[in-house]
Amino acid sequence: MNKFTGFTLIEVLIAMLVLAVGLLGMAGLQATSLKNNQSAYNRSQATQLAYDLADRIRANVAGIATYTTIGPGAAVAKANCLNTTGCTIADMAENDLYEWNIAVTGTLPSGAGTIAAAAGVYTITINWDDNRDGSVNSSDPNFQTSFQL
Repeated sequence: MNKFTGFTLIEVLIAMLVLAVGLLGMAGLQATSLKNNQSAYNRSQATQLAYDLADRIRANVAGIATYTTIGPGAAVAKANCLNTTGCTIADMAENDLYEWNIAVTGTLPSGAGTIAAAAGVYTITINWDDNRDGSVNSSDPNFQTSFQL
């Protein structure tokens, strides 16, 4: 009696099925990894942007009222603040808010920032659409930092 050794068609198909399931799992892991990597990048950018505005406020303490009364979305560019002369304290604060708002909306998906003041404590909050569902809601993260002058 001859004994045949080797793989049968059924064994090869089962091996391919096991390999396919493993590769699908790896593809899912890769997709999750990319999503979490993008989320971490957005959080890092929000942190950097919040500290950028805090530094701008610290550099222009005399214009603190302008930073807290004009919302970042309502600020307009001040062309005379691009050089060293002709820029008032309030204009510099408004120009800072304008540039910061452009950076937030340009860097983060549906990014928006706010500044609040209470009892000498200034709070910068940045929200963005992290899950990319089209709206910024409670399921999306935000970054908040507070400081005193």
